[in-house]
Amino acid sequence: MIGKTIFHYKILDKLGEGGMGVVYKAHDLKLDRDVALKFLTHYLTSDPIETERFHNEARAAAALTHQNIAVVYEIGEYEGPAYVGAPAGKQVFIAMEYVVGKTLKNTVGAIYESPLPMNKILDIAIQVCDGLAAAHEKGIVHRDIKPDNIMITPKGQAKITDFGLAKLRGATKLTKARSTLGTVAYMSPEQVRGEEVDQRTDIWSLGVVLYEILAGHLPFKSEYEQATIYSILNEEPRPIVESRPDILAELEQIVTRMLQKNRDVRYQNISQVIADLHELKSGVVTGKHSTDKPRPSIAVLPFANLSADTEQEYFCDGLAEELIHVLTHIEGLRVVARTSAFAFKGKHMDVREIGRKLNVEAILEGSVRKFDNRLRITAQLVKVADGFHVWSEAFDRTMQDIYAIQNEISLAITEHLKVRLLEGEKAKLIKPRTHNIDAYNLYLKGRFFFNQRKDASIRKSIECYSKAIEIDPDFALAYTGLAESYIFLGDWRLLPLETAYAKAREAALTALQIDDSLAEVHLSVAEIKLFCDWNWREAEIEFRKALTANPAHAEAHHMYAHYLELSGKFDLALAEINRALELEPVSPSLHACAVQVLFYARRYEEAIRQCHAAMDMAPTYFGLYGWLGIAYVQCGVFDRGLEALEKGLQHIPQDPRLLALTGYSYGISGKKSRSQKYLEQLVTLMTKRHVDPYFLSWLYVSLNDRATALTWLDKAYSEHSEWLPWMMVDPLLDALRSDRRFKEILGKLRLE
Repeated sequence: MIGKTIFHYKILDKLGEGGMGVVYKAHDLKLDRDVALKFLTHYLTSDPIETERFHNEARAAAALTHQNIAVVYEIGEYEGPAYVGAPAGKQVFIAMEYVVGKTLKNTVGAIYESPLPMNKILDIAIQVCDGLAAAHEKGIVHRDIKPDNIMITPKGQAKITDFGLAKLRGATKLTKARSTLGTVAYMSPEQVRGEEVDQRTDIWSLGVVLYEILAGHLPFKSEYEQATIYSILNEEPRPIVESRPDILAELEQIVTRMLQKNRDVRYQNISQVIADLHELKSGVVTGKHSTDKPRPSIAVLPFANLSADTEQEYFCDGLAEELIHVLTHIEGLRVVARTSAFAFKGKHMDVREIGRKLNVEAILEGSVRKFDNRLRITAQLVKVADGFHVWSEAFDRTMQDIYAIQNEISLAITEHLKVRLLEGEKAKLIKPRTHNIDAYNLYLKGRFFFNQRKDASIRKSIECYSKAIEIDPDFALAYTGLAESYIFLGDWRLLPLETAYAKAREAALTALQIDDSLAEVHLSVAEIKLFCDWNWREAEIEFRKALTANPAHAEAHHMYAHYLELSGKFDLALAEINRALELEPVSPSLHACAVQVLFYARRYEEAIRQCHAAMDMAPTYFGLYGWLGIAYVQCGVFDRGLEALEKGLQHIPQDPRLLALTGYSYGISGKKSRSQKYLEQLVTLMTKRHVDPYFLSWLYVSLNDRATALTWLDKAYSEHSEWLPWMMVDPLLDALRSDRRFKEILGKLRLE
C-alpha cells in the first residue's frame, strides 16, 4: 500500500494496526496536508450492523471540534485489499487529522523507567478530560480510552483519537457477540459484563490510564483475559503511593473515585473530574469538590451520662467518638472531628452557639443510661439555625446491639440532612470494630484514658487495650491504641525510649497484618516510621494510605502536614493543615501547627497574624506564646518578641522549649548575659526532668558557640530527639548549616 494513491490520498507510511483496523499516514493531494487513513478490519465490513457502527463513529467524531480531539475529515469506501491478508472487495476507510507526536502508550512505557513529573500528568489528565467533556456534551461516549488512543504532540498537547467505539445517545443499539469491544485492561466493570454504558465508563477507563502513568503498572492485569476480568470485577488495586511516593494524596483520591466499581459511587460526569483536577493543579489541595452550595455539616457532642455509675462516662464519650468515625465515611457530609466537638463538653452552652462556633448546620446530642448489659440511648438532631429538633429517637437495647444503634443514628442523620448514602458508603457503616462486646468496652475505656494525656491515664489506657487484645487478638484498633500510648510514654521519657518505641512498633505492625483497610492502622504505622524510625519514604506511603482510606481523618491530615513541613513542602503542608482545620475548627494544636509551618517557611509576618488569630480563639493555649515571640524576634522586633515569651513563661514557667526560645532571643538581640541565665536554668532543669538536647543547641547558637551547639545536636541524635528532624528546616539553626558536622548529622538523619 505504501506509495499507492487512493482517491486523493497518497499513502506514505504505515502507522499501526489493531483490532479495529490498519492506520496509514497519507498526504491529501487536494488540500496539501498529511492525514491518517484508517481502514476498517474486514470482518467489520462483512456485517451491516458492524458497518453501521463504523459509520456512527465517523458521524459522531466529525461533529466534534475540540483542540484535544483529533479531527475527522471524511469517510469513504475503496475497492481492493487495504492491507496484507485482507480479502479483495469493498474497504471502508476514514480520513482523520494526522497528529505529530507519540501515543501515550509510548510515554507510559518510558515512565516505567523514569516517572513523568506530577504537573505534566495533571496537565495531560485535564486535557483528556476537556476532550471527553466536549464529546459527552454531544451524547458521545468513546468506550475505548487507553494510552493507544491518546496522542501527545511535541508541544505537550493531548489529542484523543479513534472514536471507533463511540455510541450516540438514541442511535441504533448494536448487539452482537463482538459488540463488547475495547482493550480489556481498561474496561469498566459494566463494560466487561456487556451492560449498557455511559460517560462514566470513559471516566473509569481514564482512571485506569492515570493509575498506569502514575504507578508505572496497570491496576488490573493478568496473563489471561478472564483473570483480568475477574480482577476488574472483584479486586481492588494496590494504593498508587506504594509505587509513586511523591503522588499528591488528593490526586490518588481522585483516581480512586474514578475507579469505583459501582458507577453510582464513581464521578457522575467528567466536569466533576475537571473541577477537582483544576483545584489540585492550582494548589488549593482541599480534597473537596467545588460547589456553590455548602456541604451538609454536623458536630457530634459527647453524650450525657445518666447512669448511676459515674465511671460510665467513658462509654458516653466513646459512643460519640464512634459516631464521628462512622459519619466521616459519608461522602458529602462535613463532620467536625473529636477534639473540636469535645471542647464544649460540660460547658452548658446553647447548641446554637456551639454550632456557630463550629460552623455546622446541625448538632447531634444525646444521653446514655447504662445498667449491666442494658442500654437506654437517646439521640436528637438539632438544627443550628433555629435550635429546633429535626429528629429524635430513644433506643432500649442491650450492649450487643451497639453497632446497630450507631448505624440507625447515622442513617437517620443522612436522611434528615439530605445526604445521599451510596451503596459503598453504607457498607462502611455496618462494619463492626470487633465482634466481642467486652473487648469493645475495654477499647472505649482505653480511648477515654488516653485522651486525658497524663502519665497515669496513659498507663491505664495500655492496660485496657492489652486486656481487649487478650479477649480478641484480632482487634486491630486496640493495637493502634497501644502503639499510640507507647509513643506518648516514649516521647515524654516516661518509659525508656527504646522500650517504648519497640512496643509501639510491634503493636502497629501487628495491626497492619490484621486489617490494612483502616485509616487508623496506616496512621499508626506512619507515625512509627516518621518519629520512631526516621524512615521518610515509608512514612509518606503510610500517610497517603491513611488519607485514601479516610480522607476526613483530621489527625491524619495533621500528621501528614508535619511530614510535608519536614520535607520543605510548606504550601502543601499548609493545605493539609487547612483541611484538618475544616474538620477541627477550634483545635488549638492545629492552629499552632499552622503557625509552625509558616514559621519554618520563613513567612514570619504571616505566622504572627496567624498566631494572634489562634490566641483569640484559644487564649489559654500558652504554647502559642513561644511561636509568637520567636516570630517577632526573627522579624527583628525584639521588644514585642521578648514580651510574648516572658508572658508565656508566667503561665508555664518550667517549660523547656519556652525557656530555650527566650534565652535564644536574648542572645540574638545582643543580651548575652540574660541568655546565659536561661541556659543555666535549663541545665539545672535537666537534673530534675527530661529536657530535649535540641533546645540547648538554640542557646549556644545565640551565644555564638557553634561547636557546643553542634555537640548538643549530636547528643540529640544519639538520644533520638523527637525535635531533631526539624533541624532540616529550622531557621534558628541557619548559622550552622555550612558546618561539616551539621551536614554529617543531617546526612545521618536523612539516611535513616
